[in-house]
Amino acid sequence: MFIILMGVSGSGKSTVGVALARELGWSFFDGDDYHPERNVAKMRAGIPLTDDDRRDWLLTLANLILENLQRAKPGVLACSALKQKYRDILNIDPEQVRFVYLKGSRELISGRMHERTEHFMPAGMLDSQFMALEEPRDALTVQIDRSPREIVSFIIDHLQPRRG
Repeated sequence: MFIILMGVSGSGKSTVGVALARELGWSFFDGDDYHPERNVAKMRAGIPLTDDDRRDWLLTLANLILENLQRAKPGVLACSALKQKYRDILNIDPEQVRFVYLKGSRELISGRMHERTEHFMPAGMLDSQFMALEEPRDALTVQIDRSPREIVSFIIDHLQPRRG
């Protein structure tokens, strides 16, 4: 199984992803680590990415998922996957890929983004993330107003993944 934690920037994908992968004994992959430098430069400059900007990045992530599934290695991927067409690219095997939508209010997420210092995504780009977001209908939805530990427990209880 591969679990993709999706949602806007600042929703806790990496924090929850690291904790979930640790709890399951799986590998964790942060989608942000796979962006080409030109995408990172655009985001740092406050320029939203286009679908064309994201295409190669999404294909790289889809290949990462495929390679791990072929080797029977489960994983957790943190990836915004804001639009259904992005999720379609990542959903290389609906039997083994599960999406978890980390959902929160603009106010809560904005506050989190203003507190963090290590991320390249400026807090001012949050509006563009919400504008691009197509909320999934086929994902486990988790409200992010809980602690990361509670969110991890909720995900495990609902998806019942095998521990590695």
